[in-house]
Amino acid sequence: MERIKSNGKGHVNSSYDPALDEPPVYEETNFSNDGHRAIRPSVISAFGHNTLDRVPNIDFYRNAGSVSGQRAVRPSLQELHDVFQKNGAIDVPETVEDDGEGSDGTPSDDLESAVLPDNGAIKFGWIRGVLVRCMLNIWGVMLFIRLSWVFGQAGWGLGIVVICLSCVVTTITGLSMSAICTNGVVRGGGAYYLISRSLGPEFGGSIGLIFAFANAVAVAMYVVGFAETVVDLLKEYATLMVDEINDIRIIGCITVVLLLGISVAGMEWEAKAQVVLLVILLVAIVNVFVGTAIPATEDKRSKGFFSYHTANIFRENFSPVFRDGETFFSVFAIFFPAATGILAGANISGDLRDPQGAIPKGTLLAILITGVTYLGVALCVSATVVRDATGNSSDLIVPGVPCNGSAVSACELGYNFSSCETQACKFGLMNNFQVMTMASGFGPLIIAGTFSATLSSALASLVSAPKVFQALCKDNIYKALHFFAKGHGKNNEPIRGYVLTFIISVAFILIGNLNTIAPIISNFFLASYALINFSCFHASYAKSPGWRPAYKYYNMWLSLMGALLCCVVMFVINWWAALLTYGIEILLYIYVTVKKPDVNWGSSTQAVTFVSAVSNALSLSGVEDHVKNFRPQILALTGSARTRPALLDLAHSITKNYGLCLTCEVFVGQRSETLQEMNAGMEKNQMWLNKTKRKVFYTAVACDEFREGAENMLQASGLGRMKPNTLMIGFKRNWRTAGADEVQSYVGVLHDAFDFEFGMVMLRMNQGLDVSHLVQAEEEMLKAAQEQQALDNELIPNGGKAKGLFRKSRNPSQQVLTTRVSVCGPPPPQIARMNEKLMEASGQFKKKQPKGTIDVWWLFDDGGLTLLLPYILTTRKKWKDCKLRIFIAGQTERSELDRDEMKSLLQKFRIKCSDINVIDDIHIKPRAESLKKLDDMIEPFRLHESSEESYQAEALQKETPWKITDTELSSFEEKTHLQVRLNELLQEHSKSANLIVVSMPIARKESISDFLYMAWLDVLTKDLPPTLLIRGNHKSVLTFYS
Repeated sequence: MERIKSNGKGHVNSSYDPALDEPPVYEETNFSNDGHRAIRPSVISAFGHNTLDRVPNIDFYRNAGSVSGQRAVRPSLQELHDVFQKNGAIDVPETVEDDGEGSDGTPSDDLESAVLPDNGAIKFGWIRGVLVRCMLNIWGVMLFIRLSWVFGQAGWGLGIVVICLSCVVTTITGLSMSAICTNGVVRGGGAYYLISRSLGPEFGGSIGLIFAFANAVAVAMYVVGFAETVVDLLKEYATLMVDEINDIRIIGCITVVLLLGISVAGMEWEAKAQVVLLVILLVAIVNVFVGTAIPATEDKRSKGFFSYHTANIFRENFSPVFRDGETFFSVFAIFFPAATGILAGANISGDLRDPQGAIPKGTLLAILITGVTYLGVALCVSATVVRDATGNSSDLIVPGVPCNGSAVSACELGYNFSSCETQACKFGLMNNFQVMTMASGFGPLIIAGTFSATLSSALASLVSAPKVFQALCKDNIYKALHFFAKGHGKNNEPIRGYVLTFIISVAFILIGNLNTIAPIISNFFLASYALINFSCFHASYAKSPGWRPAYKYYNMWLSLMGALLCCVVMFVINWWAALLTYGIEILLYIYVTVKKPDVNWGSSTQAVTFVSAVSNALSLSGVEDHVKNFRPQILALTGSARTRPALLDLAHSITKNYGLCLTCEVFVGQRSETLQEMNAGMEKNQMWLNKTKRKVFYTAVACDEFREGAENMLQASGLGRMKPNTLMIGFKRNWRTAGADEVQSYVGVLHDAFDFEFGMVMLRMNQGLDVSHLVQAEEEMLKAAQEQQALDNELIPNGGKAKGLFRKSRNPSQQVLTTRVSVCGPPPPQIARMNEKLMEASGQFKKKQPKGTIDVWWLFDDGGLTLLLPYILTTRKKWKDCKLRIFIAGQTERSELDRDEMKSLLQKFRIKCSDINVIDDIHIKPRAESLKKLDDMIEPFRLHESSEESYQAEALQKETPWKITDTELSSFEEKTHLQVRLNELLQEHSKSANLIVVSMPIARKESISDFLYMAWLDVLTKDLPPTLLIRGNHKSVLTFYS
């Protein structure tokens, strides 16, 4: 049986037959927010015995909230692995809960299956949904108006190159799109969906917005093209309504309103309209082929059309004759927009029955059919129409009058168009845009075909723009646009998007300069093609195991070439429009990157980042360490990421973005008890670090003892050369009240760090570092508030707007918070003040530091780490107002010499400091009151064996081996007094410093007891500003060589 969802309703798991279930009885265990969850019964599976295991099934792989079927949740590893307790509760962790994967915190509605529930929605196959739309969009007015001019300028030799090059770009893009859309289920959104799910929301969000806008403006372009054709007819019959410009606006607005009505009526009506327009277009195309085979009339001959009477026309039209400053690239730029219609089918991917199969098949076949059609029509016209003609039927061959010029072949057929060399002619391939009408069998059909081409393209763009925009808004990348995500009706039609597209279209029809806008729109489409190609290349290059497209006829390098070709073509069409497109896309990319939408689509960008990280780590492992490239890589024992913020912030200030920093937590206890807590906290802590912009990794281990866990961290953390080399730990303030085992474990970690040749950094702050009790209290209050809100929602289901009886029912819900607070109780005033000071101190290193000093007491040469770390801090923005002051130990008679030597050394290291102080009285015995404080501190931990008999002393030492013996105290008296004296000097010279850095004393193993060592550290750092005890591993980390 399936686990009960939060709404109390279960669902059937189709991965097994419930009729075969005869499970033992289990108790229910508390789980998730609703307080209970049914324990899974075992089932008799295909293996013939009772088992909780399930056979593989598609329901386990669906996204949460899938519209194609409910997601089933397989048994967790804990359920299968934990100790089996029949008739008892199984403790199942929360990590096996069904998780939402939507971009806005809600479950996503990704389709996982082509078989959808029958809710009456209209779904199209590959012919009506993709093939027809793509062909109608590619067959534009170019076919009837400009194609003859292109072949007149470029000749049919280069004309074929123009068409083939355009088809190469679109075919490569089609292959890349086929690979992407067969690598998983495709939702609505077309190009936006493909790019965003492949390259991520940054690229998808930027291109999605400009692609939707381009489609909206394209509606205006196509409608104006239609309106201009109608106005030309009105001019021909002298029936203009107002004037030419205003007539175009009037006819354009009326046309957009009619197209909007068809679109809003539903996809079925729009598809029927497309089929009617396709029939008209096909008849017009056939009309051209038939017309070229009909013998030419005398009028057509005078206008340059001679049918297939001689091959010389075809031969003459082979070579290019560029005029009026045109070049191959300018002619190509004029033709290429005719090929930009291959996304018409993909843009309605949400309305296709099987987008994975329909998009590749329909798009590639449309490219083939339209490419062949363009070539066929162009070659037929090139074989039957000369470049220049006068249109005057009296321009015949006259004996004695030379016949030459661009239409030599016309001379063989009895016509002399030589006058076109000296004066402009109105007919022929080069001069007449209505060549197709003249060459066709029935002229009005070409006009109908022109109408069909413009209206079909406008209708396709009018549908595409809202669909793409709706998908973009649903993903909530631009939160201000979420209003347009709502759909209506059984097909989830984006009515709001239709209205917005209508407004944009009408605006550009009324006020837009479409001759200026046209190249920008073409570049917007080409930018989409480039990113589709790059998406395919990027996903292939990443070699992610998740990249498994069913369509195999693609090549990653071909896709990369396609992307580069698209970028080149953008500049060929219009260089400033290309730069403008790139500029807009970069700005939108930066905006989305800064906003960081809460989505995770498993993009190839993530895969390439992983591959690059592994590659760089492997490259780094082959490089030997060099002192010039040394950087501190810190392993900070902070506990939970939020437990010791001051320690974490200081470690982060040192490493920043330039070094490795690990914040580590050791879970102490039985592994069965600590594993669940550790696993649950891993992602939670890392997310908190990311959210608070701390460039730190979180890691944790579960061990029986703290020292064992820390030892594991020290040995196993890191990767290759990216391994920690410095341990950072907080000072143990409660060492005098903690048990002997706890202190021994703490000091043992310090010994282990030195054994593994780690540098050591210890931070002490008077207020302490641990704020875990405050974090816990905050979480408790937050949980209480959530419970109260949940109760309020139950008692007032309509969001708090109830009246009368329901309004009064809010009061009982206050008992949750009241009970919680009464159990915890407010802290006493003194504790509250301490907590306030602790919280203030814990955020000290997160703020910008005031002007002051960092006092460095570099007493022992440890390789330079004691000097390097404070220098690194002064290079950070928060610490830039702090100056270094260096304190060194010296002798009275050579203080100046010691200062000069240190000054020279610092100059060679290129480290600036504001002052160098030589302490020449460090050897003086500490004051009596200071020694008294030390004696009081260690008194509870002394053995006092000298006052006992020898046998009693031995017995005491065996019983409490951790105590400080009189022999030990006597042997290390000078070193003990040194720590006391140092504290006196620190109080005298560095009491006002922002941060004190002191060389850390080392305790020799098995010579100095743990409690005496802790007393040294305590008395050395007592009652001081924030203090860092540092000891390097005695290997140089500074050098003055270049």
